[in-house]
Amino acid sequence: MPAPDLVTAELTLTGRITTASNATFLGSIGGASVVYKPIAGEKPLWDFPDGFLAHREVAAYLVSEMLGWNIVPRTWLRDGPLGVGMVQLWQDTDPEQTAVDLVPVDDMPETGWKEVLEGEDQSGQIVALIHEDTPALRRMAAFDVLVNNADRKGDHVLAMGGGHRYGVDHGLTFHHEHKLRTVLWGWIGEALSAEELAGIDRVLEGLQGELGGQLADLLTAEEIAAFAARCARLRSAGVFPAPSGGMPAVPWPLF
Repeated sequence: MPAPDLVTAELTLTGRITTASNATFLGSIGGASVVYKPIAGEKPLWDFPDGFLAHREVAAYLVSEMLGWNIVPRTWLRDGPLGVGMVQLWQDTDPEQTAVDLVPVDDMPETGWKEVLEGEDQSGQIVALIHEDTPALRRMAAFDVLVNNADRKGDHVLAMGGGHRYGVDHGLTFHHEHKLRTVLWGWIGEALSAEELAGIDRVLEGLQGELGGQLADLLTAEEIAAFAARCARLRSAGVFPAPSGGMPAVPWPLF
């Protein structure tokens, strides 16, 4: 049986994700399971007044594709039962894996993980926020810097079989002002790899062509200019940045 046309075939709702801050539904298109976020269900945000969150999610996917890192699952705009919205292919995670965790400081893994911060939990125990030290998660951290992700929570990192990591929930991206809030701070000051630098070069080149045209349909000119400047700045610095500005460096809640 041929695959359904994901843009025009019927989108059937199968459930609702009630923990999401905006209207978010599970659905199916033929045999494909999807997440559907209608624009009509978006709550207005004072600090993201321009455009729609759905457009930012699609823009994040396009940048992920241009980088060549497969960070964001396939994402597109289409009509649905509640109007036009973002649709994204559902991903089944590996329940035996985790990429971001909270652990007692006495139980910190000796290798393979980076500590982001320490704090006190509700019982008074000192715990550490940690994330794995892998190329897949490094690429996601670099991606978040480029798209200015204001909401990289631990639960927005999907641990897949084989070590792959997907990032989801990119509605709070591409603001023209610095908004980076993420749990992936473990590589501050470390040099970007050749692969990471090559990905940024692809984006900078793409902004002069097809990618630039695609983003023009989704973001404001000011946001695109700021995105290009972030790409050039990270490429020139060649290292993972540290938190800056007066805003919190991590989202809340962390997961």
